[in-house]
Amino acid sequence: MKRIYAAMVLGVLSGSAMGQDALAPPAGARKLFEFSADGVQIYICEPKDQGLAWVFDAPDAVLFDADGKRAGTHAKGPSWTLADGSSIEGELSVKQPSPKQGAIPWLLLKVKSHQGKGKLDAVNYVRRMDTDGGTEPTEGCDAAHKGETARVPYSATYQFFGQ
Repeated sequence: MKRIYAAMVLGVLSGSAMGQDALAPPAGARKLFEFSADGVQIYICEPKDQGLAWVFDAPDAVLFDADGKRAGTHAKGPSWTLADGSSIEGELSVKQPSPKQGAIPWLLLKVKSHQGKGKLDAVNYVRRMDTDGGTEPTEGCDAAHKGETARVPYSATYQFFGQ
C-alpha cells in the first residue's frame, strides 16, 4: 500500500499522470500526433483593475516534430498552422496550473474552426502540457511603460486529438 501511495504522490509531483488525466479529451478521442514548441508568450502593459498590468496577448512559437524538424507555427487565436497548409483555431475547455514553478498553465482546447486541407483536418482537441517559462513579467509595467510589449520565452508540448 505504501508503494502505491508513493507512486501516486510521485505522479502528482511530476505532474504527468495527474495532469494528463485532468486534461483528458472526451471519451473516444485518441492522440493523433504531438509537437514540441519553442517560442514566446507576448504580454502588453495595459490598464487593468484601476492600474496597469501585463496582459496576455498572443503566443508566437515554432512547432517541431519528433526529429526536430520545423513542422509549423502556433500563433494568436490560439491557432496552429502546419507546413501542409492546414490550420485550426481553438477555444479554452480546461485550464490547470503547471506543476512546474514559473511555467504557464496546462490547457485543453476544443477546436472551433479548420482551414486548409492536411494533417489538422481530423483534430478536435489540443492539449498543452510540459510547459516551461512563459509567465507574465512580475515588474516593469508602469505609466512609463504603458503599451509596451514583453516577449517571454517558453516551451511546451502540444498534443493533437481526434476521432
